[in-house]
Amino acid sequence: MARTVSIGNQDFESLRLKNSFYVDKTGFIREWWESEDVVTLITRPRRFGKTLTLNMLEKFFSVEYAGRADLFDGLAIWKEEKYRSLQGTYPVLMVSFADVKENTFAQTRKAMCRILRFLYDKFSFLLEGDLLSESEKKDFRKISAEMEDNEASFSLKMLSLYLSRYYGKKVIILLDEYDTPMQEAYLNGYWEEMVAFTRNFFNATFKTNPYLERAVLTGITRISRESMFSDLNNLEVVSITSGKYVNSFGFTEEEVFTALGEFDLSDRKDEVKSWYDGFVFGSHAEIYNPWSIINYLDKRCVGLYWVNTSSNSLAGKLVREGSPELKMNMERLLQGKSFVVRLEEQIVFSDLDQGDEAVWSLLLASGYLKAVRHAFNADLGKAEYELQLTNREVRAMFEGIIEGWFGRCRGVSNAFLKALLSGDLKGMNAYMNKVALQTFSYFDTAANPSEPERFYHGFVLGMMVELADRYVLTSNRESGFGRYDVVLEPRQDTGVSGALELDAVIIEFKVQDTEEEEKLSDTVEAALKQIDKKKYDTALVAKGIPKNRIRKYGFAFCGKKVLIGRAGDERRRSLQGG
Repeated sequence: MARTVSIGNQDFESLRLKNSFYVDKTGFIREWWESEDVVTLITRPRRFGKTLTLNMLEKFFSVEYAGRADLFDGLAIWKEEKYRSLQGTYPVLMVSFADVKENTFAQTRKAMCRILRFLYDKFSFLLEGDLLSESEKKDFRKISAEMEDNEASFSLKMLSLYLSRYYGKKVIILLDEYDTPMQEAYLNGYWEEMVAFTRNFFNATFKTNPYLERAVLTGITRISRESMFSDLNNLEVVSITSGKYVNSFGFTEEEVFTALGEFDLSDRKDEVKSWYDGFVFGSHAEIYNPWSIINYLDKRCVGLYWVNTSSNSLAGKLVREGSPELKMNMERLLQGKSFVVRLEEQIVFSDLDQGDEAVWSLLLASGYLKAVRHAFNADLGKAEYELQLTNREVRAMFEGIIEGWFGRCRGVSNAFLKALLSGDLKGMNAYMNKVALQTFSYFDTAANPSEPERFYHGFVLGMMVELADRYVLTSNRESGFGRYDVVLEPRQDTGVSGALELDAVIIEFKVQDTEEEEKLSDTVEAALKQIDKKKYDTALVAKGIPKNRIRKYGFAFCGKKVLIGRAGDERRRSLQGG
């Protein structure tokens, strides 16, 4: 009989006592303990079992759970006497910053200090007797939501001292979602204050703490050493491309297929694999997100489970406001292709709005992208990564984000696409000007407010999603003697009625050069001449599409004003004066 699926349960003890569905990951205990690493930072995307793993470590090592063989009996770790005797033998401090999501530094600091206060309350028995001196008891009682910065910085170090004195053993510290407050600091504009506060806290807790036996920190991102860990030279960083713990977070394909068998779903293997396979940790491919699999077992149908567990607004914002090159690479990703980029896995949040490298690093760490190949380039001092969208679920998420970009003018943008498909030039002009007016500033966040390329390529992504059932859309690709802006090639493999009768479309975007082009209509003419001069229709003709079935459009931009002209259309003359 299949075990019960307990959605959202991250408590190891509860899962074991209730015999809920659980995949044995206790091998991590052995691998981590035998590594002898003092401070380990493990980064994995959200909903990959990081919290459950730390909870498991707490239940295994903490003196509070001494003698709890019932929690581990039958699991991999319990097969060795060495580890049976190790269970329940250390004082453990378990801290989570998962809920620290405030809008200001003052509120964030207070929330973190409150968490430390609750932790102290758990060990209030230390105030009894003469274990602590009167001055230590006074310091103990000072720990509060309003404590001074230096008291907060040294709080875990001092608690480690008290507990090691009480139990006669050094302390294990487990910190879950260490980077959640940092991401909120970036989003809400108090990054520098947050860095200063946490740097001192981490240094005292993990670097200069003589009462520390071992520590594990988990998070989504590896924040740069310069930002957070400048003093922690004892830190072992295990990122998604590292070779350690590759099977400890997420489900392997073998584990997924075994689970499907338990729930009489073995005939669904291909469906599950097509949607949820794709994560890569180290050199180990075919890793599945646990949250999606658990929900699939429970609901027995495909859904956007993992991507809907939290806000994807940051990912959408970074792509929407990104450079034209970033958007073009996103086009490749949405087409199932890959691209190669040089980057560092550590995240410098202050660089996210400065260049594409930091954006790709964040999307890779967050699980939206996977590195199908990576190799270190010694000459450049950076690694080269070949990146792809992780799986079908992630692709569907990005398609939904892109559709949402045009939500404010959904009717108008749909009308433009309808006019485009029918060859209605007048309608295209009318609707495109409305779209540009409503969405231009939404895409254009560059220092130069007249830069329209961000809008162009954002709009191209929107067309790609909207027309995917009828057209293969490509942009900035070589054909003939140059690189065209946009080509719409009718699909041959679609079941959409009338799709085979659709014309191919070539679009060239051009910004008005007021020194060379007096009117927008002159810019249109220049764009159309470029299409012919560079022979952008070469690739389409080579695929057997007749020249008379290829429509060519010039899009001329001046600020938020757009003028569209079509090659060979005599009505174009009526646009003069535009």
